[in-house]
Amino acid sequence: MSWDAEGAARAIAAAKASGIDFLEIALLDPAAMDAALGRRLLEEAELPAACSLGLPEAVCTSRNPEGAKDFLRLAIEKTAGLGATALTGVTYGGIGERSGLPPTDSKLDNVARVLEQAPRLAADTGLAFGIDPVNRYETHLINTAAQGVAMIERIGAENMFIHLDTYHMNIEEEGAGNDILQGRDHLRYIHLSESDRGTPGAGTCDWDEIFVTLVAIGFDGGLAMESFINMPPDIAYGLSVWRPVAESAEQVVGDGLPFLRGKARQYGLI
Repeated sequence: MSWDAEGAARAIAAAKASGIDFLEIALLDPAAMDAALGRRLLEEAELPAACSLGLPEAVCTSRNPEGAKDFLRLAIEKTAGLGATALTGVTYGGIGERSGLPPTDSKLDNVARVLEQAPRLAADTGLAFGIDPVNRYETHLINTAAQGVAMIERIGAENMFIHLDTYHMNIEEEGAGNDILQGRDHLRYIHLSESDRGTPGAGTCDWDEIFVTLVAIGFDGGLAMESFINMPPDIAYGLSVWRPVAESAEQVVGDGLPFLRGKARQYGLI
């Protein structure tokens, strides 16, 4: 979670040792990111990368669109500097951003103003730009694939895509397959995360439904295992993770990664 020289070296070495095909980098503090160092380490390891984030509270799009534009501009610069392929995540708002009410038209207009600029800046550097619908406890802005698709089609940027997440789908949707079908025209990336955010295969997500629907839509995007075994306090607060979700990172990678790879092979996705 700390992408300094030590953290970057540790994460990249661990990813290579585990046989992970690409690394998703949590771009929590773009200003502190040494992009040149990260790029060198990734290239030495021959490891592709994508970046993800949620906007800090001070620059949430719905309340501070100009601040959000500046934050995303820097994040895009750092993502490109790393040599990554995409910036995605809760790029439209803050994790933990809730008003207690449905989003107003004015708040969604603010989100759209930010998203009209960010994908264009990303395209100028050769990046794809994603939005990740998350559950109602983390935001009130975009919770479902249908809402994500509506925003993407409102913006109309060719490099913009929807990024789904099985953990959030398990909460918000009437079946994971329905969610994938809703997003099919714009789906390029998916977080494979268990129902408790722990070890994939140890919870209640319907992995056969998920993978068979991905096959049915001809999905060929990024399959990213996601778990939250180690988190800094500010992110734990936004995600409401108060207890360990697995015994160790070794358990998540040692059990979860082979499980997901097995499912992907079973259904011909890899």
